[in-house]
Amino acid sequence: MMMKLFFSRNPNPRLAVAVARYLKSAIDFEYASPFAPGESEKFRPLNPNLSLPILVSGEHVLWEADAIACRLSRDAASDFWRTGDDEPEMIRWISWAKDNFMRACDIVHFERGTKQRYALGPIEEEKVAEGLARFHAAATILESEFHARQWLVGESVSYADFRMAAFLPFNDIARLPVADYPAICRWYDRLENIDAWREPFKGLDAPDLPPIAPPR
Repeated sequence: MMMKLFFSRNPNPRLAVAVARYLKSAIDFEYASPFAPGESEKFRPLNPNLSLPILVSGEHVLWEADAIACRLSRDAASDFWRTGDDEPEMIRWISWAKDNFMRACDIVHFERGTKQRYALGPIEEEKVAEGLARFHAAATILESEFHARQWLVGESVSYADFRMAAFLPFNDIARLPVADYPAICRWYDRLENIDAWREPFKGLDAPDLPPIAPPR
């Protein structure tokens, strides 16, 4: 039975789609909006959080982008999800990203992007300042790592790189000062050269995100 990935254009669903396209997984992709009127009844049995992405394979349902990436990489017999001696290193970067670099990006993106797309209130500048401070602290560490390596784990791209970069495709809205960190820029340019990362929704039915509301 063909697996189905329910997705949207938001950061974590985008990440899952990019992984599936990179691994050339045999998947049906279906755009979804679990919070739309009348949709929660359909999606709550699949994911009680009503969040995306969701991977359905027969009677088995898997949610959370990291778990989905692990499953798809195993199915593809790919080292994109590292195993063996490299697995702890990869998990270290995934864990660190979520609590540090990604967290900082998320704080700023939520204020400048998500809240403005969905009319959730004005930008809280103190939250932006907090996110920017956390971004600089994390980016300084990441910058030093990329002076000595091209990828986070080993000599080729891994899921750790995709996870670390999850919010950077949205930086036209978040306006994080990534350009202040040239080694990070070089790393991200390498990711942008991967078709599945740069254009994960190519050929899919994937409506654009709502536009950013003008300042009030």
